[in-house]
Amino acid sequence: MKSGLAALIHPSTKADFLAAYEANEPFVVHHPKEALSELRSLDFLASLDSLLNMWPHAIQAHLPDLRDEASSIDTTPKDAKKLFQNGMGLLFNEAHRISPLLQTWLEKIRADLGISAQTYSRCLVYATPDGKGTAAHFDQNINFVLQIHGTKIWKLAPNEHVINPLTRHTMGLAPDAELDGYLEDDLPTEMPESAQTIELKPGSMLFVPRGYWHSTEAQGEALALNFTFTAPTWIDLFTNALRSRLALSPEWRETANGVCDPDRRDEAEAYLETLLAGLKEDLPHWEALDILNATEPE
Repeated sequence: MKSGLAALIHPSTKADFLAAYEANEPFVVHHPKEALSELRSLDFLASLDSLLNMWPHAIQAHLPDLRDEASSIDTTPKDAKKLFQNGMGLLFNEAHRISPLLQTWLEKIRADLGISAQTYSRCLVYATPDGKGTAAHFDQNINFVLQIHGTKIWKLAPNEHVINPLTRHTMGLAPDAELDGYLEDDLPTEMPESAQTIELKPGSMLFVPRGYWHSTEAQGEALALNFTFTAPTWIDLFTNALRSRLALSPEWRETANGVCDPDRRDEAEAYLETLLAGLKEDLPHWEALDILNATEPE
């Protein structure tokens, strides 16, 4: 069978998907329940009990105060079942670690998207009790959700307050320091009126764009498999290339001495000025290809 992006979005075309992807809009395909059988037939996805019995790592349980990973604890498979029965959602992180098949799919989807080889790619499995879900939030990653068991109601809305966020944020909490530094307005405390509702049933696939507001609620117990990609930004590519370039210099590699000593601060500033003078001479000669060759060699 097909794998990767083409299989997730079938019968839609890659051009159809890319139009939504580049516009930062959700994309949904309601496959028949039996579709994507290669993924759905994985032993540990047969049921929550199967997943708990086969899972060798810690499990994240979302506490009821926020119903979100911003308020969660790590637990064992044995205790996770009890927490689930008491209404707490469970997150099984990096599920590709126990499945070579998922690892293959992750790499294929990443390559199909054309995003950096430095992307943090992972599979997540969410187990959600009836009537529970995740609080409204946005992520800094892009996410493909495949509903395995049960029904989950998603509410999604475009983020009109911050474009291309660099970090995750849960509605109602204070933004982190970096996010707060480039916010131009206060973030909303409830889902925008523009939110749309999408119902995912077994077989359904939903693409959630980076930075898009979303919240979920299960109808009956639900299990979903996510392919999640935190790709480098242009900031990351440039700063990685810059670090590689500066690391060639023993002067730039020198310990930054005196920066917090009032008696030596002027000396530190003067030394840094000499380093910057050399960088100013070098940077005008950089080309985009230089950066890509340093970070994404063909």
